Amino acid sequence: MANILNSLSRVGGQDIVMSVRDIKKTFMEGGQPLRILTGGGFDLAAGEIVAMVGPSGSGKSTLLQCVGLLDKPTAGSILISGVPVHQMDEEERTIVRRKKIGFVYQRHNLLSDFTALENVMMPMLANGVDVDVAAARALKLLKDVNVEHRANHLPGEMSGGEQQRTAVARALANNPEIILADEPTGSLDPTHASAVFDLLLNVVKNRKMAMLFVTHDMNLASRAHRKITIVNGVVNKL
Repeated sequence: MANILNSLSRVGGQDIVMSVRDIKKTFMEGGQPLRILTGGGFDLAAGEIVAMVGPSGSGKSTLLQCVGLLDKPTAGSILISGVPVHQMDEEERTIVRRKKIGFVYQRHNLLSDFTALENVMMPMLANGVDVDVAAARALKLLKDVNVEHRANHLPGEMSGGEQQRTAVARALANNPEIILADEPTGSLDPTHASAVFDLLLNVVKNRKMAMLFVTHDMNLASRAHRKITIVNGVVNKL
């Protein structure tokens, strides 16, 4: 485990923060193989914003799950900051995920029994950060996304836009190098969607993070530096 953290530290300054090659993912369904991803790949550079577009069911979320280390590819390679994470076991992938990656989902996925502040603190506490330090940083992050006034409110007491802003703050909690966002504004009305996406873009750019986001909205996709898509299971650059 220590070797993994040392390796991440040594190569963390590389320009390419994620490199995916010949990625494949097959599920078994009714005893038959269901091939979702069948090859291709991409690089994601530090500070780069990339949109993943394509029809529903093409494998976009599956790809995001694999590169986010929530699932293992059937074949192919995934390197994060130069480290071959596709070869790691679950415990090792968890370490890298907590250290390097922040997630924003279509639904905010906040824990309903905890306040906005507590939700943002949780990723830090999982990384061993002191409670007082985590609370102070979480409050600052909530201020950065304009929901500081909701710090002590439960998710059910907040609007959809406020909940998603809190989810953005939570994704930033451990100061990741990479943000992965799966339809981050898909559950919001157009006005709130635009405001949340503007905020997400600004935060990512200001912090010089890389971001890969899935969207069906070509207006949002046009604001990325470039796009990738999945055609017949193959990841392609546009």
